[in-house]
Amino acid sequence: MRTPLTNPFQPGSDVVPDVWAGRVEQLSDWRDVVRPRRRAGLYERGRTILGEPGTGKSSLVRRIARDAARSGDWVTPQLRMPSGADPLKLVASAVLRLADHAGLRATATQRVLQLLDRVEQVAVSGFSLSLRGADGTEPFTALYELLVELGRAAIDQDVVVVIHIDEVQNIADEAALSQLLIALGDALTHETEVSAPGGVLLKRFLPITVYLTGLPDFEDMAGSRKGATFARRFRTTTLTALDEGDLREALQPFVMNEWDTPDDQGGLETVRMEPEAADAVVALCCGEPFLFQLAGERAWNAGSAPAITERDVLAGWRGAEGEASAHVERILNRLPAREHEFVNAMADLPAPERTATTIASRMGMSSATQIGPTSQRLDTVRGIITRGKPYTFRNRAVEAYLTTDWPSTR
Repeated sequence: MRTPLTNPFQPGSDVVPDVWAGRVEQLSDWRDVVRPRRRAGLYERGRTILGEPGTGKSSLVRRIARDAARSGDWVTPQLRMPSGADPLKLVASAVLRLADHAGLRATATQRVLQLLDRVEQVAVSGFSLSLRGADGTEPFTALYELLVELGRAAIDQDVVVVIHIDEVQNIADEAALSQLLIALGDALTHETEVSAPGGVLLKRFLPITVYLTGLPDFEDMAGSRKGATFARRFRTTTLTALDEGDLREALQPFVMNEWDTPDDQGGLETVRMEPEAADAVVALCCGEPFLFQLAGERAWNAGSAPAITERDVLAGWRGAEGEASAHVERILNRLPAREHEFVNAMADLPAPERTATTIASRMGMSSATQIGPTSQRLDTVRGIITRGKPYTFRNRAVEAYLTTDWPSTR
């Protein structure tokens, strides 16, 4: 039954929407590379998933975590880092809960019990524990050693430990960030001995993986400032807009097969979407996962008939135009002044004339080399443009906002 209670589109952050679009490469990476390799004792780097607001970073890793939990793996909750929070405290608390789930305390030796006590102190005091000069190992060392014990228990149970830390760009204290990355990175690279058939001792890596998610600013914080060590231990992916093909594939169940939804009698009814309506959703969202969910949500709620029409999509979108504008403005307002100026100058030019030389001239500069670092960051770090001949916008919502009347449909 088509009501707000049965709406399968979820535009909020940190949720796994029922109507999933794209990110096949990242989901396959977990299923075909990260999990099987870590489970087999082979080395595989942790993953850092970055992107501008609304690109679906947290939803992606929450889906990975959900799939991992369904496979029996030991998964932390989404550990969101508020501004000013102590990352060691939050991660230590989550690892302690996993340790209890694994039964470490019940079977632990005296050394492991002491280690658990030390990590409990870290969960209370965090990074400040080392600043006070308290007795015992450094907080990050204790966290690392507990992760090793948890990894050994995971080997015995043939499961993978998955740690998800979100909003990592909010970790402002460089020392705390460094200690956290060292503890996690050392756990990823730790080798332990296991007995193979015939009593042969072999070395293997622990079945532990770490996902870090956040805004592109984290690339500077961790990559540039922490150097090659971070890059060797974590592989970074920057999410950008979805292809139209991904969006159309996500809507195919509505267009071709109809979508099952509960009715008010305890049974099922079907809702379908007319092809023209699907085209309108794809066009309006400009490849942005948040806007795709927003357009779908508003179209569903715009009527109660079993068919979603193009008129429903447009009527629903008119009530979402302010939210769509705010979404793009959040992206633009985060840009430093030079990057914002670059994007505006590029948008002011006809598409064929968006070359480095012409954009530099529009910005009042004499040489294209003067905008090189700015264009590089907008391309490789933020994923807003693509440098080429000519330059193009990779973020289609930003382009539409700056060059057309979008999000207005009037």
